[in-house]
Amino acid sequence: MPLLDVRNLTTRFHTRNGVTHAVEDVSFTLEKGSSLGIVGESGSGKSVTCYSLLGLIPQPPGRIHSGQAIFDKIDLLKATESELRKIRGKRISMIFQDPMTSLNPYMRVSAQLMEPLALHENLTGKAALHRAIDSLAEVGIPSPENRIHSYPHEFSGGMRQRVMIAMALITRPELLICDEPTTALDVTVQKQVLDLIRDRQQKLGTAVIFITHDLAVVSEVCDHINVMYAGRIVESASKVDLFNRPLHAYTRSLLKSIPAAQPKGQPLYTIPGLPPDLTHPPAGCSFKVRNRLGNPDLCLTSQSPPLAEIEPGHYAQNCPGCLAS
Repeated sequence: MPLLDVRNLTTRFHTRNGVTHAVEDVSFTLEKGSSLGIVGESGSGKSVTCYSLLGLIPQPPGRIHSGQAIFDKIDLLKATESELRKIRGKRISMIFQDPMTSLNPYMRVSAQLMEPLALHENLTGKAALHRAIDSLAEVGIPSPENRIHSYPHEFSGGMRQRVMIAMALITRPELLICDEPTTALDVTVQKQVLDLIRDRQQKLGTAVIFITHDLAVVSEVCDHINVMYAGRIVESASKVDLFNRPLHAYTRSLLKSIPAAQPKGQPLYTIPGLPPDLTHPPAGCSFKVRNRLGNPDLCLTSQSPPLAEIEPGHYAQNCPGCLAS
């Protein structure tokens, strides 16, 4: 039985400008100890998918219209706020994109690290403080016993992200959700953070969902990859299959956009145009107008392409134009 089983998740935002179809009919599973990458451009529905699972969608304007998310026999989408509070920060933790806005600037790091221990394990005082110091040491903060009482602004960007990782892992969660945790970091620090997440996963047996727009990042840390576009999964496969044989034109476009894949001295490849306005989603294939690596003339125009198993274990939206090479 998978640790997490998401079925037909649909989340929409009801605004004055209309209904935004942020996530439509998304399904995936996650096994214990495994890692799943969710990739796509900004606005593709990556973060909203995971925020929906944890009850972090502001309601209103957001609303989860349908779906199931079974976590250890509990449907997260139908759980009460009290039930979710027992799960969030204890069994499921999240590393947010910007640690400076996620960490409270008015609280010392010690208080922020000790808070989940008090809430979920009734651990306070010196015992909680020693655990917090140990958690900073585990993520590579030098002299943690001296830095534990510092404020967030006294740490560099990379060190703040390490503090966030320590806070997320201090309760030994079964599932860790990483929402673009390396976006604001330079390449050297990014590598250190990725190695740290992978090391903690291997030592603790934690399952990981890694949200990013960068396929090069998920190639380092993930076993399986879901590619999202316009609120839907357009391709889902193991890392090896996705990189060796991408099927959907959007996935091929993302791979072609990786700077390291460009010939030296040549202009970087960019996907033309912009993603569709999800308050007025197209009736057919959402990638048709931007499709340059397939055959847009063959793209569906009257219905959204269903996700289908094109090859064993390799799923893609079954759109003739996007599957054409």
